[in-house]
Amino acid sequence: MFTLTYNGETRSFEKKVKLLDLTNNDKNIICAQVNKRIRELDYDVYYDAEVEFLTLKDHDAMGIYERGLRFLFTMAAHNLYPNIRFKLTYFVSRAIFAQIISGKTKMVTLDMTRKLEAEMKRIVNEDFPFIRKIASNEEALTLYKKFSLLDKAAILKYRPEKTVHFYEVDGYVNYMYGKMVPSTGYLKDFKLIQYVNGLLIQYPRSEFNGLIPPFLDEPTFRDTLIHSQEWGNLVNLSTVAGINSYINNTGAVTLINMCENRHNRMLSQLGEEIENHIKDIRLICIAGPSSSGKTTFADRLTVELMSRGINPIRISIDDYYKRREDVPKDEYGNLDFESLDALDIDLFNQNLHGLLDGKSVDLPIFSFKENKRKKGKTVKISQLNPIIIEGIHALNEKMTSSIPKFLKYKIFISPQAQINIDNENPISLTDIRLIRRIVRDFKYRNSSAEETISMWPSVRRGEFKWIYQTQEEADYVFDSFLNYELCVMKQFALPLLQKIDRDSEYGSDAERLIKLLKYFKNIDTTWIPCNSILKEFIGGSCYRDS
Repeated sequence: MFTLTYNGETRSFEKKVKLLDLTNNDKNIICAQVNKRIRELDYDVYYDAEVEFLTLKDHDAMGIYERGLRFLFTMAAHNLYPNIRFKLTYFVSRAIFAQIISGKTKMVTLDMTRKLEAEMKRIVNEDFPFIRKIASNEEALTLYKKFSLLDKAAILKYRPEKTVHFYEVDGYVNYMYGKMVPSTGYLKDFKLIQYVNGLLIQYPRSEFNGLIPPFLDEPTFRDTLIHSQEWGNLVNLSTVAGINSYINNTGAVTLINMCENRHNRMLSQLGEEIENHIKDIRLICIAGPSSSGKTTFADRLTVELMSRGINPIRISIDDYYKRREDVPKDEYGNLDFESLDALDIDLFNQNLHGLLDGKSVDLPIFSFKENKRKKGKTVKISQLNPIIIEGIHALNEKMTSSIPKFLKYKIFISPQAQINIDNENPISLTDIRLIRRIVRDFKYRNSSAEETISMWPSVRRGEFKWIYQTQEEADYVFDSFLNYELCVMKQFALPLLQKIDRDSEYGSDAERLIKLLKYFKNIDTTWIPCNSILKEFIGGSCYRDS
């Protein structure tokens, strides 16, 4: 006999019980936490446990739903257009972008969009079960070829395990690298929108309380993602198999140099643009979400400008933090250091204004250890000394309210990766940054992966509140992703992630990241340049560690 505590009650059971049988067929429930570990609703419980059912208001449930929706779309596309292959990527408006990559038709029409949406709704109404199956790699290869999933066949040889878990729905087979809902009837909320030359699949988001967010076109963000994808396709580095194949056939050193040269070219373009307008630029603002590589980028941009006879000065926004007792609290009662109101904006603007007026200004230094601001260096600049500021609020107009907008040049930096495990399984931009942060936190703060993952939801809330809304105001977006980086990060991140107990509440996050990283071939760090953005996370940077 064992007991389960759920929905505020404790019940005893003599035989194992399926989580699904405890939900009263409530299709708003997507999955469950069993003793803090995420489980599919088809999971059988046979031991004492606390069970918490999760809905689309919860991040883990949203991830499972989104994965199921990609399966649903792919199945509908296979039913209607068996000779057309789509590729799915994460795109604007927090949606999935589907574009045609093979077949006679090159663009998604409005008629195709409507038919695909109707077929998806039909499959949902049929409420077909997701049947989980196990096959050997050889059997999986046969299945993939049967359903023309050649991209999955290409990645199979890099899979360390000898078996594959996949799902079958009404005779259709696919594999989405993670947990699924019990049946198609759970996937009732989605919208399809014809967009550019493909279509967008909108789905409920936990940060929108389980609702589908309003469509928000983001041209700057869109163009950056398209450029990233075009470059990846051009050099055949848009999939894990493509990256691994490049290492095998051409070599890791060439791959590293090619990706780093792309960054060098972007920095040169950016430097030239700033140089051409330097008479009008007094403030260069650099912002981006956590683990985007802002600090190294600012260092490299400084050197790039110096090579053009422009000598910028750097001001750290971190030196304008208020004392802890003056920092606002978030909705959970914790100090919100990511809030704009945690900074002394008045003093910051006062210092900026003084510098731009040609005055000598005493810059502060904030000591987090002593919780107080101290006097720093005294600075005076000329017309040819633009000021570089870097931080999550750098693009926010409130942060630099005393400086006219036409005197500012705004740069947004983030890894804008457009790579996939296979055609139906894009790699999350957020997961790339989380992997970076896990490695960096351990390297420089001796923090465990579990500690970093535990703080990530708070970091993400701050990003949605303060950062992403400023991206469209940027004059330049720098894609800090290096297509070889996960081959390097794998060696640092896997040992840290594998230390997380599978039954931990962060076990599902660790499992997801491990499933991603394990497919990449290893790359030795020897040939990574010392000024690479990657060195900010793994160590050995000529800016930080010299």
